[in-house]
Amino acid sequence: MTAADTAHAVDPERGTLAKAADENFPVAPFFLPRAWRTDLMAVYGFARLVDDIGDGDLAPGGADARLLGVPGDRADDRLLMLDAFEEDLHRVFDGTPRHPLLRRLAPTVRRRALTPEPFLGLIAANRQDQLVARYETYDDLLAYCELSANPVGRLVLAVTGTSTPERIRRSDEICTALQIVEHLQDVAEDLARDRIYLPAEDMKRFHVQETDLAAPTANASVRALIAYEAARARDLLNEGAALVGSVHGRLRLLLAGFVAGGRAALGAIAAADHDVLPGPPKSGKVHLLREAGVVLRGEG
Repeated sequence: MTAADTAHAVDPERGTLAKAADENFPVAPFFLPRAWRTDLMAVYGFARLVDDIGDGDLAPGGADARLLGVPGDRADDRLLMLDAFEEDLHRVFDGTPRHPLLRRLAPTVRRRALTPEPFLGLIAANRQDQLVARYETYDDLLAYCELSANPVGRLVLAVTGTSTPERIRRSDEICTALQIVEHLQDVAEDLARDRIYLPAEDMKRFHVQETDLAAPTANASVRALIAYEAARARDLLNEGAALVGSVHGRLRLLLAGFVAGGRAALGAIAAADHDVLPGPPKSGKVHLLREAGVVLRGEG
C-alpha cells in the first residue's frame, strides 16, 4: 500500500479530492470566486469517486465500501459498488448521504438547484464500462460520451449560473472532444483494462487489429487511425469554442483553459507523430498558455 493509499484509507474524502492536482485540466483554479471553487470541488469529488469505482482504482482496505454499506468481501464488485453509490446519491436529494464526498455535495446541490440527471449520467457511464468494452461506430462512442463527459460541462454551467440551451450544446461539443482526446492518450492503458474506445468501423477502415494496439509503438496504420480520430476531436473543440466568447470574466478564463488543454493535448499527439502507444504524449505549459491566448482572442 502506497502512502497515498494509506492516507485514503484513513480519510477517503481527502484522498479523493487530492487527485485534483493530477488531472489534465484545472478543477477549481485560484482565480475563480471562492463559492464557485467550493462547489466545483464538491462536483469533482463525486465525479472522481465514481470513476475510481468504475475503474477499480479505489484505495485498498475497503473504506469506501464500508461508507456505502457494502460488505468488505464485496468491495471489488464494481456493479454492486455503483449501485450502492447511486443509492447514496439519491440521499443527497432526499435524506442524509453516507459517504463524506456526497455529504460535501449536498449543500452544493441545494445552493445551485442541481438535478440528479447529470450525476446519474456519470454513474451510468461507469456502469456501461463494466458491460461494454468495444464500440462499433463513432455514433456509439458519442452516445457513451453523452453519459461519461457531457454531464461535467453541464454541471459547470449550472454551478456558475450560466446555463442556456446554446451554451449546453457548445459545452457538450467541448466535453465530448476532451473525452475523445483522453481516449486517444490512453489507448494502451485502456487496452490493459480490456477496453477499446476507438470505433471498430474506423479500425477496419484503417486496417488496424487489436493486436496492433498492444505493440510497444504504433505502426503506420495505427498512426493514421489516431490522426483521423484526433481531427474529429479538433473539429468538435473548434465548434464548441464559441462557448468561451459567450461568457465573461473569470468563467471565460476557465472555459478557455479547457479548450486550450484539449488543443495542447492534440498538439502533443501530433508532435509524437500520433504514436500514443508508449504512453500519453505530454504538452508543456508554454504550449498550453499559447493555446489559451488563441482561444481568448477567438483566433482559432
